[in-house]
Amino acid sequence: MGHTFERLKTLRQLLKATRADALIVPRADEYLGEYLPEHNERLLWMTGFTGSAGVAILTAKAAAIFVDGRYTVQVRSEVCAEHFEYHSLVDEPHAQWLAQILPEGARVMCDPRLHSFNWYRSTSATLEAEGIELVADPANLIDRCWHDRPAPRVEQALLLAECYTGASSYDKRQQIASSIAEQKADAALIFAPDTVSWLLNVRGTDIPCLPVLQAFAILEADGRMTVVTELARIPEGFAQHVGQGVEARPPGEAEAILSGFSGKTLLADPDTANAWTQLTLERAGATLLASPDPVLIPKACKNAVEVNGAREAHKRDAVSLVQFLAWLDDEVAGGNAHDEASLADQLYAFRQGNEAFHGSSFDTISAAGSNAAMCHYNHLNAVPAPLPMDSLYLVDSGAQYLEGTTDVTRTVAIGDPGEDACRMFTLVLKGHIALDQACFPVGTTGTQLDALARQFLWQQGFDYDHGTGHGVGAFLSVHEGPQRISKAWNSTALAPGMIVSNEPGYYRDGAFGIRCENLLVVIERADISDERSMLGFDALTLAPFDQRLLQRSLLTDSECQWLNNYHQRVRETIGPLLSGADLGWLEAATEPLD
Repeated sequence: MGHTFERLKTLRQLLKATRADALIVPRADEYLGEYLPEHNERLLWMTGFTGSAGVAILTAKAAAIFVDGRYTVQVRSEVCAEHFEYHSLVDEPHAQWLAQILPEGARVMCDPRLHSFNWYRSTSATLEAEGIELVADPANLIDRCWHDRPAPRVEQALLLAECYTGASSYDKRQQIASSIAEQKADAALIFAPDTVSWLLNVRGTDIPCLPVLQAFAILEADGRMTVVTELARIPEGFAQHVGQGVEARPPGEAEAILSGFSGKTLLADPDTANAWTQLTLERAGATLLASPDPVLIPKACKNAVEVNGAREAHKRDAVSLVQFLAWLDDEVAGGNAHDEASLADQLYAFRQGNEAFHGSSFDTISAAGSNAAMCHYNHLNAVPAPLPMDSLYLVDSGAQYLEGTTDVTRTVAIGDPGEDACRMFTLVLKGHIALDQACFPVGTTGTQLDALARQFLWQQGFDYDHGTGHGVGAFLSVHEGPQRISKAWNSTALAPGMIVSNEPGYYRDGAFGIRCENLLVVIERADISDERSMLGFDALTLAPFDQRLLQRSLLTDSECQWLNNYHQRVRETIGPLLSGADLGWLEAATEPLD
């Protein structure tokens, strides 16, 4: 926080010099992804906030930071209240806040590369209604005064073999090109790096946790594709790997490439592609058809090879997680002292020994005691807390393997955490079980299923301020759309092959946090009905839930049977891959409930 005052002072001087009255700074880069390379962490540089979503606004006399419900506790510990007001990203839209505090004739600066096209148009309209101008400034004020900004990492991409992808890049491009032609378009803006990576069967190494090629592309209706990326990222053998019709060009040519589509009709997603690309296309005379990225659904619905790969990845991951949980219990029993960092490091070490391991899929949430009440807590952003006795320990972690991406949360008893913590854990697990067992007709969305996971908490007057489930990629992003399970409306129907998380939770500020998370794959349930097509879930994650935290009296017989069946599956699948004390721990941890 020590640099905050000087940085805000410098930014205000730049605002004045450019005759602007406000600056909007989101946590985003030009690809609008969740994971940012270090050199694009502009919001962190300006505010000190380390969360994955937020917006800061600076005016001549005020500054504010807007975050969602996941970060209401964290933002107060990281962002200085002397310099910033705290606001809700959901309940207090920042465009409306600006419209209320700025006078008519004011000018608001934003970098159009860091916002979606829909955000840009909506915000512009909101401000314009009050006589305020939104000014696009791709030069970016922060970049002008961030003098020690890290250099971008540029490393060669990995060519992913068809034994992992299940389809060639050429075949994927032809499939998507056909859908472009069916929509009477000449081309589509393929904007997100994970969609580009999936289409090309490549993975990147520039960003920790997110194995994507930093690129966007234009895919034409005849299957030709222009990829805009640093050419140093293109490995030897790329042309042969992707097949004919792909050209890679550097970012410095992006404007010329987009301008070359004058008079053409392009599909472009106004929610996921940035404003700069679409403004540039419009200025060049292209016609934009607002349409979801045509790659999203094919990528989300994993083919049989990708689903089988996910199962293998989760087996590998479960071995490491069981080894860690067995080690943790032994360390606690022995009275050995640990903190959040040493625990996370030990879990990483177990995973690192796995074949095909390619790093974590996100920074491990290793949260001891009350820190777990911050559902996206990161021990790397503070002094790691010691693991206290008679408490809960929450560990949310995942890994990237050539076969797939994992994400699992387990809440662990450290000594005796008390009756209340056990009651809340049981309510959370009941919701997890209810969602896991859901059967639903084709066409059902995650929003329609979300209440299944919350019902037992709601009945007792509790809830949690995050979604119940997110999509997960195939050796790609651990947070993949468009599917999700959430109270917030989502129009994407769940479909076979989609992978989603099942992670209800409960968080008591200053006390503890609980989350029970497995990954599930959507499957067809032909055994349910002859009348209509039904779907359900099959768990990919294979790790015991801590039965020491259960209040047996709150579980129904059918819930106990579900847990016994799940633990039997874990034991039978993972047991043969373990030995000695680890196997003994697994057998004890998966003992059937009476």
